Amino acid sequence: MNIRRAVPASLLAAATASTLLLTGCGKDDKASASSGDGGGKVDVVAAFYSLKFLAQQIGGPQVKVTSLTKPGAEPHDLELKPRQVASISDADLVVYLKGLQPAVDKAIAQNHHNGTVEATRFSPLEDHGLEVDGTHDHAHGAGDGHDHASKAGGDPHIWLDPTRMAAIADGVGEGLAKADPAHAEDYRNRTAELKAEFEALDNDFKAGLATCRRKEFVTSHAAFGYLAERYGLDQIGVNGVNPESEPSPARIAELQKLVRDKGVTTVFFETLASPKTAQTLARDTGATTAVLDPLEGVEDEAKDDYFSVMHANLDALRKALGCA
Repeated sequence: MNIRRAVPASLLAAATASTLLLTGCGKDDKASASSGDGGGKVDVVAAFYSLKFLAQQIGGPQVKVTSLTKPGAEPHDLELKPRQVASISDADLVVYLKGLQPAVDKAIAQNHHNGTVEATRFSPLEDHGLEVDGTHDHAHGAGDGHDHASKAGGDPHIWLDPTRMAAIADGVGEGLAKADPAHAEDYRNRTAELKAEFEALDNDFKAGLATCRRKEFVTSHAAFGYLAERYGLDQIGVNGVNPESEPSPARIAELQKLVRDKGVTTVFFETLASPKTAQTLARDTGATTAVLDPLEGVEDEAKDDYFSVMHANLDALRKALGCA
């Protein structure tokens, strides 16, 4: 026979109070972690690598940064999984570039209720003098080449100009300061330090590309319009801003003539897209091939970062353009 003993009222009251206290602490800890206040970290979701880099460098130990585009993946046609949509909804801050990844734009509009940093607010897009003919967007530069821009409002590759990255860094720093006021000074200090590094990189490019025998460079992915404008070069794009687009036979014939007429020695391709067209063009014209990285994704982030890749791009351009 089971014997039930009465629990003293004093013990029951103490147990109830302890339970309520533990429950309350759990809720406070969760709220603290979400807001970045106290022992938790600010939860930041970045759309792709270059924006992730900014958030990591500025956020430092106070943030946890997740990229929606996995390392080594091409971000233009990103499709989001349900868990990624949920991460956007739950994040304290989302850093993205409107128009580059429609799935991200849609998920933010429908699900995100906290802070956002939208890159083009701090560095507006340009079309590099494009004229829309109803089918393609063609830019006719000094190199008589064609560049292609997004019909969403211009070329999205603003991060390839270090001065534009510095402007976006200001936005990220203020976004983090708003999400986590307790560490606002830390974010602003790291923003200033990072902007100084972008200024040094800009000076390296200006000095390194100041005295070159050629100004025209051919690249399979027309992602370098902002870089070309910043440093007085002429980009000749084989494909458009979407690296998966394919040039027509007429475009290939035009490119072959341009390469020969301009004395182009190198046709650039990128690591995240097929080099086939660039290799064919180089073979047909006697040019060589090399990598020019648009920094849409870094395959090994333990080995490379934004600055190391940009310096590698500078070295590749100097060699191809015959710079002193």
